[in-house]
Amino acid sequence: MNSPQQSTERVAAYLEVAKAAALAAGEVLQACWGKLESIVEKDRPGDLVTEADRQAEAVILEILRQNFPEHSILAEESGQFGDLNAEYLWAIDPLDGTTNYAHQYPFSAASIGLLINGVPTVGAIYDPFHRELFAGAIGIGATCNDRSICVSNVDKLAKSLLVTGFAYDRRETPDNNYQEFCYLTHITQGVRRAGAASIDLAYVACGRLDGYWERGLSPWDLAAGVAIVEAAGGTITAYDRSPFDIRSGRILATNGKLHDELSQELLYVTKIEPWSWLESRG
Repeated sequence: MNSPQQSTERVAAYLEVAKAAALAAGEVLQACWGKLESIVEKDRPGDLVTEADRQAEAVILEILRQNFPEHSILAEESGQFGDLNAEYLWAIDPLDGTTNYAHQYPFSAASIGLLINGVPTVGAIYDPFHRELFAGAIGIGATCNDRSICVSNVDKLAKSLLVTGFAYDRRETPDNNYQEFCYLTHITQGVRRAGAASIDLAYVACGRLDGYWERGLSPWDLAAGVAIVEAAGGTITAYDRSPFDIRSGRILATNGKLHDELSQELLYVTKIEPWSWLESRG
């Protein structure tokens, strides 16, 4: 069995490879910016994929396979390689914020996370448009461009700035967060919706935002950001403060100080039905 020091050294090695892969993917995203020839809608309305997604993912996969051929991988575009319950599982989103990217709205990132025994432990998120590399690992800490970061000290919702996102199935299900968005906008200093979960989490980790909640997410959306937020001193749970389950697609991430208050408010809000009047308009 490895000593704690050896274990930390190993995790640090995983982190360096994740950072290198994220930076390499970022170069692809910059190269393809404004030059897309194909934008395809997948099986859900608004869920897009482009050649930039595929090319960036290929670069990430090559780097991970060169360094850790025995590790399993879950990639958004290519799918599953190996056992999803393996000790080491990389969760990859080569282009988080594809809709933004397709519209040349510069808020997207490459996101690479490593789950060790099912726990998000290592993360690297690179935003090539702002040239910011967020990285972190449990037991090591979190950085932005190699400078240490930590969560904010805001301890009241009334003084907080939050962020969320809206799932692809928001048009069909009452299990959406429209009402939560409106309600929390009234009792905080604001709620943002930027369209890239990985960057939302990175901004919580570095204190630009104080809390984040969302539903309808996939493991590749969350793995890297969860590791970085926790490495930066933040708190990650389900909405009701029960243990976080990456397979649930739901997350509540905060600086820790306003976690209980935000959880209580989320549970208080009544869901609203989808806007059925849109269907009647044809």
